[in-house]
Amino acid sequence: MDATVSTGTEDSVWGGGNKPLGASYGKMMMWFFIMSDALTFSGFLVAYGFSRFKFIELWPIADEVFTHVPFFHGNYPMYYVAFMTFILIMSSVTMVLAVDAGHKMKQKSVIFYMFLTIIGGAIFVGSQAWEWATFIKGDYGAVETNSGRILQFVNAETGERAALADFSKTLPEERVKHQASEGIWFESEGYKTSYSLNEVVEGFKATPNILIRTEQLNEEGEKTLLDRKESLAKILEANQVVEGANLVHNEYGHRLFADFFFFITGFHGFHVFSGVMINIIIFFNVILGTYERRGHYEMVEKVGLYWHFVDLVWVFVFTFFYLV
Repeated sequence: MDATVSTGTEDSVWGGGNKPLGASYGKMMMWFFIMSDALTFSGFLVAYGFSRFKFIELWPIADEVFTHVPFFHGNYPMYYVAFMTFILIMSSVTMVLAVDAGHKMKQKSVIFYMFLTIIGGAIFVGSQAWEWATFIKGDYGAVETNSGRILQFVNAETGERAALADFSKTLPEERVKHQASEGIWFESEGYKTSYSLNEVVEGFKATPNILIRTEQLNEEGEKTLLDRKESLAKILEANQVVEGANLVHNEYGHRLFADFFFFITGFHGFHVFSGVMINIIIFFNVILGTYERRGHYEMVEKVGLYWHFVDLVWVFVFTFFYLV
């Protein structure tokens, strides 16, 4: 059977002259980038999920970690994170409006909505930086045992977390951190905590209404609270004081939580920061009339695709870290 060569319509479709799905080269490349980046984030979140499942009984409870709101004191679980999420989603809405205005060749509307998008992204990045600083600084403080487990303190009368400052004693001991300027440096020396281990232990023994809460979750999904006798025995296992979170220690619970938090939210934050910078460039190009002279605002649409992707990724990050 002889092979036949198709002509006419098929040649015009597959001859290389048409754009796949009617999209331009630049838009297709943006879609390729988004797909590859989506796979990268998926790998990170799957790794987080496996680690959490493996250490589920030791994993920190998000409602007890992210309780801070700028300029307000108190316990506001998830309030500020919800605000950050709302701001980022609204910035996606303003980006949609900017793209729509670009299709209609309305320069002033594009400028206005692009400006709102930039402001929303900047607020989110600033909020994430503040959240990082708060997470690193810590809240109440804790102690770490020889086995690497975190012991937190609870006021038996109120049932709320007790800060180290609430019961620690100030002892006449020398706690001076060596400075590089003095010509002395110890590789094993870590950050200087507000209280030494001896000050925490002695203060704990002298304050009968303070109990220890382990990071082990009970059947109700809450951390295990020890009685006073068990607490006095458990405090003897402590070997160092921990304040805040870093890649080695985490006062809130398992250190892997902090590792994944810094890595994944930092990676996403870098995407948002990059998006803000790109939006600023596009914003000034719109003001200068660059796209008016081209006769289209496709560049706004392409950066809009990236911005929507960043927003969508945050929905998954928010769900994995804060809600589940």
